[in-house]
Amino acid sequence: MDAIPTIKLYGTERCHKTNYYKLLLNKTELPYQFLDVEKNTQHAQELRGLYENKNLNFPTITVGKKKLRNPYKEELHKWLVKLVPGYS
Repeated sequence: MDAIPTIKLYGTERCHKTNYYKLLLNKTELPYQFLDVEKNTQHAQELRGLYENKNLNFPTITVGKKKLRNPYKEELHKWLVKLVPGYS
């Protein structure tokens, strides 16, 4: 069986959109990492490294190498189906 790509959510606890994505990802029952970019400078650096302008563009979700900046629910679902083996 193919491995599930690493799913990361970059954001902050105080951000309502970040919390929305946490709810969506929890419903998928897929493993993911929440990386708080305010509480952890290493997470902030990692997020800045995803963007040419080096801004803290959150919330950002990565699924393997795919980067999604503040995606619509449907777009997130589309990429999970495409990139996560067996997910529908």
